[in-house]
Amino acid sequence: MDTGLTDRVVSSFDGAASPRYAEIMRSLVRHLHAFLADVRLTEQEWATAVDFLTRTGQKCDAKRQEFILLSDVLGASMAVIGLNHPTGGTATESTVLGPFFVEGAPEFRNGDDISGGAPGEPCYLHGTIRGPAGEPVGGALIDVWQSDETGNYDVQYPDLDRPRGRGRLRADENGRYRFWSVHPEAYPIPHDGPVGELLTAAGRGPMRPAHVHFKVAAPGYRTLITHIFAAGDKYLDSDAVFGVRESLIVDFEHHEPGPAPDGSHRDTPFSTATFDIALSTVDVE
Repeated sequence: MDTGLTDRVVSSFDGAASPRYAEIMRSLVRHLHAFLADVRLTEQEWATAVDFLTRTGQKCDAKRQEFILLSDVLGASMAVIGLNHPTGGTATESTVLGPFFVEGAPEFRNGDDISGGAPGEPCYLHGTIRGPAGEPVGGALIDVWQSDETGNYDVQYPDLDRPRGRGRLRADENGRYRFWSVHPEAYPIPHDGPVGELLTAAGRGPMRPAHVHFKVAAPGYRTLITHIFAAGDKYLDSDAVFGVRESLIVDFEHHEPGPAPDGSHRDTPFSTATFDIALSTVDVE
């Protein structure tokens, strides 16, 4: 490998206005050149890589982010989360945002049904949001989104003109939240594009275990992005995006028709789950 070339490219960032930008790009160049030398990449292989990245970008649109999928399946998303939200302490663990978060989800009141008619068994989710000293975080803003029983998110339906299985609500003054939706099911990440080709070439599957996404924000606290995973799901040990953490696995209890925890009467089977959330303060590193 031409180390002189590497040195010249590294030094080309000496004039960068941002020291942090220069630091990142110099390290990227050193690691990239070392990788190329390590595997002795051929010109055809490099052309294939450029084509792969080009097609990855072309697959992105307002409803699909193929580069997030690529980051997820390579473990890069979880690696960045691990650096910025280390495990340990009392705060709920973080995991990947995923490609299906949508800004401006419809707002609901505590106890509402956010399913929007999504197919699936009704599911009641509830819990309490607290800070590091156990204090209730009243008014915390909670974004929730999930797939339906077919494994699809609302944005994956080309003819659907309204949100389903997603919404935002606020915890009450005691930090409590509750809502109805549908029971989460395992599903494959989109694998009809370049990321799917990568998984196939690696002999890996595209499945994610059943889960519900949460994003929780409150003044003075770090915004939390996490999931809850359904206990017993057969894909917990082979999540395509490496997002499972033991502390986020939750029991979903099945119920026959009858009284529900919110005082309503359900005419069909339903499930319930409790997910208590602990936030950290903004000054915690």
